[in-house]
Amino acid sequence: MLTYPATLTPDGDGYLVRFPDLPEALTQGSTREEALDMAADALRTAMDFYFEDGRRVPMPSRVKRGQIGIELPPSVVAKVLLLNAMLEQRVTAAELARRLHTSPQSVNRIVKLGHPTKIDTVASAMKALGHRMELVVR
Repeated sequence: MLTYPATLTPDGDGYLVRFPDLPEALTQGSTREEALDMAADALRTAMDFYFEDGRRVPMPSRVKRGQIGIELPPSVVAKVLLLNAMLEQRVTAAELARRLHTSPQSVNRIVKLGHPTKIDTVASAMKALGHRMELVVR
C-alpha cells in the first residue's frame, strides 16, 4: 500500500489537511473526522492531476510524529505503479499495447484512474514492462 503523510491543523472552525509529498492535495473539514474523510478524497483526486498530465506520481515519504497516514486504495496503487513504470522506461501507450498485443485505446483505459481494471490486466501490463506484481496480506 502507499500511505501518504498528512498534517491535520486546526483552522478556524475546522481542520486543514495538507500532504507534504503532494502540494496539489489540500482539503478541510468542519470536524476532525470529516477532515480525515475529505483527506482520502483529496489524495485520490490529486492522483488524477498526475495521470492527466502524464507526470510521475511522487512516492510517499515516511509518516512522521504529528502526521497521519492516508492510504490510497489498492486499485489506485496498482495504476500509480504502472504509470510510474511506463514513465521511467519512456514506454508509450502505443508501445505497451504492442507488447500486450492489444490496442492503444485499451492501454489508455488501463492507465485511467476512473476506469475499473482487473488486477490481472495491470499485472500483465507490469510484466510487459519487466516487473512482477506481488500481493501481500499481513
